[in-house]
Amino acid sequence: MELGMVGLGRMGGNMAQRLLEGGHSIVAYDPGVEAVEAVEALGARAGNSLEDLVSLLSPPRAVWSMVPSGSITEDTVSALGDLLSPGDTIVDGGNSNYKDSVRRASELGKKGVTFLDAGTSGGIWGLTEGYSLMVGGEKEAFQRLEQVFQTLAPGPDHGYGHVGPAGAGHFVKMVHNGIEYGMMQAYAEGFELMEAKEQFGLDLAQISEIWRYGSVVRSWLLDLTAAALQEDPELSGLQAYVDDSGEGRWTVEESIELAIPIPVISASLQARFRSRQDGPFGVKLLAAMRNQFGGHAVKKA
Repeated sequence: MELGMVGLGRMGGNMAQRLLEGGHSIVAYDPGVEAVEAVEALGARAGNSLEDLVSLLSPPRAVWSMVPSGSITEDTVSALGDLLSPGDTIVDGGNSNYKDSVRRASELGKKGVTFLDAGTSGGIWGLTEGYSLMVGGEKEAFQRLEQVFQTLAPGPDHGYGHVGPAGAGHFVKMVHNGIEYGMMQAYAEGFELMEAKEQFGLDLAQISEIWRYGSVVRSWLLDLTAAALQEDPELSGLQAYVDDSGEGRWTVEESIELAIPIPVISASLQARFRSRQDGPFGVKLLAAMRNQFGGHAVKKA
């Protein structure tokens, strides 16, 4: 099957490679010349611009956008919407806000262009392991492109699916990432507790390996945790700074809108915020309050 690919960063480039290895024809475009040359070497055709990419595709066209969420996705989808024809399809595989995906599908629909939002999980391992794909949009468009999803997924009969109308794919991916935050925070807290129990001299790398097999807490995240601890048991090469992609925030915001409590996910997001602060003011104020009412000792800066 022929597919246009826009955005050839690490994940987009890996997806293009997986599709090419699966027998699909790819027309690729990215502002970065080296990224385009890399997929060209694998057998893709290159477009010099969005206009060129669209002209090289045969109708009905399908273009997969794999660019960062926000203004870049907005500009890319808008430009493609003006270039494509009725019956063509745009797939947004990035981490867009599902509300934007609902809007984009409506706007493109007025032009006869179909929009699919494909929540994509798999990160840098997707090339070898496959990607988990949560697709929203018109069922007919999903079925037309199902061969593409099957090739990108871990297997032709699992790891992907049509989850609902436009916006549903990115909504499900948003919740997926929120759950991921909570799982990661639980692992981090548990291992920190064991690391602090100096009396036992626990080997955290060994314990992570034990838990990987047969344990009820085994998971791919635990596999990655074990790998990180094998590489650097003290994590001496890292700072205690954790960023967030934004999807955890959207998940918490959605829980407020729907009045659905998600305390674990909310707390894990707050923990990430705290990790970025150097000498948090709130913690200093806690120390000051204890000193004021009880004369408790404080540590001076």
